[in-house]
Amino acid sequence: MIRAGRRKYAQNSNELAAAMGISIGTFRNKQPYTAEDFPPLISSEGARVKLWDSEQTAARLDNRPVPALPQEDDDQDLLDRNEAAALLKVTPKTWDDYKTHPQIAPHLAKVKGVEHCPRGIVQAFKESRDSGASASPKGRPKGSKDVVPRDEISARVSELLDEDPGVTLATVQERVGLSFAAAARALPRLRGERIADLLHAEPDLTPEDAAARLGYPTAVQRTALASAATELRARKVQPYLQRVVDVLVGADQAEQQDVRVQRVEGDVLAAAVLLSGTGTPALVWDERYGWRTAVSRRHPIGKESGTPPEGDGIRYLSEDQQPEPTELLGALTDGRRGSMQPKTIHLPVLP
Repeated sequence: MIRAGRRKYAQNSNELAAAMGISIGTFRNKQPYTAEDFPPLISSEGARVKLWDSEQTAARLDNRPVPALPQEDDDQDLLDRNEAAALLKVTPKTWDDYKTHPQIAPHLAKVKGVEHCPRGIVQAFKESRDSGASASPKGRPKGSKDVVPRDEISARVSELLDEDPGVTLATVQERVGLSFAAAARALPRLRGERIADLLHAEPDLTPEDAAARLGYPTAVQRTALASAATELRARKVQPYLQRVVDVLVGADQAEQQDVRVQRVEGDVLAAAVLLSGTGTPALVWDERYGWRTAVSRRHPIGKESGTPPEGDGIRYLSEDQQPEPTELLGALTDGRRGSMQPKTIHLPVLP
């Protein structure tokens, strides 16, 4: 965590490598921060982006005594995704749903590309959630449109799943205030994420066993298992996408960022990497056709269906769906790819 008042000292891998006078490639290969006397990370264990306290690292590099960080918890401590989830006693994926809640979302802040939330905000949400004060509003006029902001849907449906794993679509519509279509998207997705969480914690379980363990009724297990399969694909590709970011950051083509895998068109996965100083706003990865350039930084993935055609700022960077990050960098920076329409991958359909 970033202790209260120490946000300005947060230091990422690129900055620490520069302070050491070595390249980011050498830094990653030799991992000098693993030395026994090196200051510990201030990011959580398993965090995708490593962070240190620059006052501590500067002292270590100057052979001075390393100053200690505050040890007492403070409401202004900044918690990353894993730390916030641990405080709430939920999985990081569940935190991704909760963080959209109006009690939390306005207080989120990015530090070195990593989203953090003040400890006090997380604790207050935990207390209101435990007491039932954050429960979803009831009632929805028949035939009306969704009355809940899109970025709050996951958090509110998650609350209902916490109460009852067998909650029905009708109950979600009534309690949260959603259309049938919105409820039918959110509920199976969240069930699938929880199956994936349990499979990660207990690898010997089958998906069917996990669904039963979670208390999902037989009637909803098929959609939940299909959603879980999509979620597992997303988690499998996440490390590759983060490696791409690391290479782009090392080449000064992007700033450090935490890549999020999104679902588009149902069960198709896509992700965006924001670029800096290249003239191209962002890169988009889609599991159907690989990498392409984007024309918008704010909405890089867009809402298009199928394979977007080349032209008007869109350029495909590889015929492979997961090229090596260095190959992708070369295609982006030297333009050798030229024009190439991607090969489309047909995703498996569950029976």
